[in-house]
Amino acid sequence: MDFQNILKEQREFFNSQKTKNLSFRKMYLEKLRDVILKNEELLYEAISKDFGKSKFETYAVEISFVLKDIDYFLKNLKSLSRPKRVGTNIANQFGSSKIHPEPLGCTLVIGAWNYPYQLSLSPMVAALAAGNTCILKPSEIAENTMKAMSKIINENFPKEYLHVIEGGIEETTEILKLKFDKIFFTGSTKVGKIVYEAAAKNLTPVILELGGKSPVIVTSEANFEVAAKRIVWGKFLNAGQTCVAPDYILVDEKVKDSFLDSLKSYIQKFNYQPDSEHYTRIINDRNFDRLIKLIDQEKVFFGGKYDAAKRFIEPTIMNNVTWDDAVMQEEIFGPILPVLTFKNFNEALLQIGAHEKPLSAYLFTNDSEEKENFISKISFGGGCINDVAMHLSNDSLPFGGVGNSGMGNYHGKFGFEAFSHQKSILDRATWGEPDLKYPPYTEKKLNWIKKLL
Repeated sequence: MDFQNILKEQREFFNSQKTKNLSFRKMYLEKLRDVILKNEELLYEAISKDFGKSKFETYAVEISFVLKDIDYFLKNLKSLSRPKRVGTNIANQFGSSKIHPEPLGCTLVIGAWNYPYQLSLSPMVAALAAGNTCILKPSEIAENTMKAMSKIINENFPKEYLHVIEGGIEETTEILKLKFDKIFFTGSTKVGKIVYEAAAKNLTPVILELGGKSPVIVTSEANFEVAAKRIVWGKFLNAGQTCVAPDYILVDEKVKDSFLDSLKSYIQKFNYQPDSEHYTRIINDRNFDRLIKLIDQEKVFFGGKYDAAKRFIEPTIMNNVTWDDAVMQEEIFGPILPVLTFKNFNEALLQIGAHEKPLSAYLFTNDSEEKENFISKISFGGGCINDVAMHLSNDSLPFGGVGNSGMGNYHGKFGFEAFSHQKSILDRATWGEPDLKYPPYTEKKLNWIKKLL
C-alpha cells in the first residue's frame, strides 16, 4: 500500500478547508456513531475471537466509551471551537486578544491491543472533532478487531479524510517515516520511545499513552471490604490486561492477613473461570508464557493455576513479595497481583517514589491527612482515592501519563485540545497609540516604559 499517497490525499483534503467546517465534522461524527451501532454485532464477534470478551464487557469498557466521546463532541463542538477572549495588557491597548483553536492537519493514531476499540477509536474521534484528517493504525496483535475496524471505516468514509491501515511492525515502521502534524500512540514504554524517536526526525509532536507499575496503597484506615471488592474488579477486568490496572498492592503490615482474606473472598465470589463470560483470556501465547514465568508458586497465596490451551490464568495473589522478585521488575499486564507491606504510610510513599512514575496510583483510606500526602508527595498520571480505574470514565478529567508513563493527555475537552493548535491573535485599533515604543528613545520614554511594562 502506498502510505505516502494516502497521506498526500489527506493533506490536500485538509488544505481544502472542508474539515474546519463544524457542520462537516458533526456530519461525520454522527455517521461514525451510526456505523458503530449498525455494526455492533460484528464488533462483538471480532473481539470475542481475539479475547473471548463478552458483549457486556465490550460494551461497558469499549464501545460505550467511544459513543460517549462522540456524543460529548456533538454537544460541545461549537463551544470548544469558539475563539476565547482573554485579557489585553496595557502595552497593547487599544486592542482585543483572542485564542483561536485550529486543527493541526493530518494526524496518525496508533492504537493498542488490550482495549482495541476504545484505545483506537476514542483518540481518533478527538482528532476528527478537532477538525483534522486521520490515519488509524490499530494493533495487529488483536487481529480480528483490527480487521473489523478497517472494514466498517474504510467502507463508509472517504480515504482522503479517514482511513484505517492494517498490518504489523513493518507497516507501522513505514508509516512513522512520514511527516504528520500529530501522532497519538498508546502502548508500551519501549515502543513509545521508538515512536517518539521517529516523530522527532520530522519535528512531529506526539502524545504517548504508555504504562508502568500502578500501585495501590491500602492503609489501616481503609474500608477493607470496599477496597478488596474494587481492587479485585479493577485488577482482573480484561484478565489484568489494562494499562491502569492495579499492578501491585502496598498494604499496612498490621492488616495484611485480614485484607488478603478479603481479596480471596471476592475472587471466589466473582467466580473467574476459564469459560466465564466475565473473564477474558490472555491475548496470545507469547504474553501467556511471559506471565507464567512471573508466578512464583512458592509465594502464591491464592490461584496460580493455568491452562495453556485456553490461554487461561487463574486470578493469582502473590504474598511475601519483595522488590527484587521477577514480578516486580516490569509492568505485569495480566491477572497476577503481588502484595507487599509497609510499616508506616510515609514508607509506602517513599517506596513508590523511588521507582518510575506510574500511569495511575490508588489509595484506600478514610484518613484525610493520608489522602493529602498521597496527592502531594508522589507523581503519577492520574488515579483514585477509594477506587481504581474509574477516573477514566469521567470525561471532565484529563487522562495521560507523566515521565516514563507518557506525555500529553486526552478525554473530553482535553482530547479536543490535544489535536488543536491554540492560535493567538491580537487585534489592535489604528488610533490612540502613543509614541513610546518608537525612536528616538529618551530618558523620559524609558521611565514611562518601566512604569508600563
